[in-house]
Amino acid sequence: MTNTIHSSFGIAEQHNVPVKEAQGNIMGKDDFLKILITQLQNQDPLNPMEDKEFIAQMANFSSLEQMTNMNKTLERFITSQQSSALVQNSELIGRKVTWEREVEVDEHRTQTVTEQHGVLSVKQEKDGTIRVLLDNNRWVTNKQIIEIHGQ
Repeated sequence: MTNTIHSSFGIAEQHNVPVKEAQGNIMGKDDFLKILITQLQNQDPLNPMEDKEFIAQMANFSSLEQMTNMNKTLERFITSQQSSALVQNSELIGRKVTWEREVEVDEHRTQTVTEQHGVLSVKQEKDGTIRVLLDNNRWVTNKQIIEIHGQ
């Protein structure tokens, strides 16, 4: 005897519902829905799922959906912030900046050295880091810049 719900109960019969494995063994909301629907379709009509269990699973689904939406929103926000950082730093082109770097004094000590150079170009790396090309043909990060001089 199989535990399937007949079509007259409003839910179509479905056999062998494949549940694909998501990346990194993390289930997405589609996977969760497939499992929930399969569970509802295959439950014993004489001994259905408890209301508490069903409500808990729906709450889990709702939480998962909200986290997914929040993640997408954060990704869009980060992308827009990275794009605006490049535009903001492009204002450095043609300006003189003071920047600093650490140099080794000996094997146990370092010293911070500052230099002044003009900015020729600005680029954004794939990881979001902003790099500035100086007139000495050296790329530095915008975090190394400590002063921007007037025109």
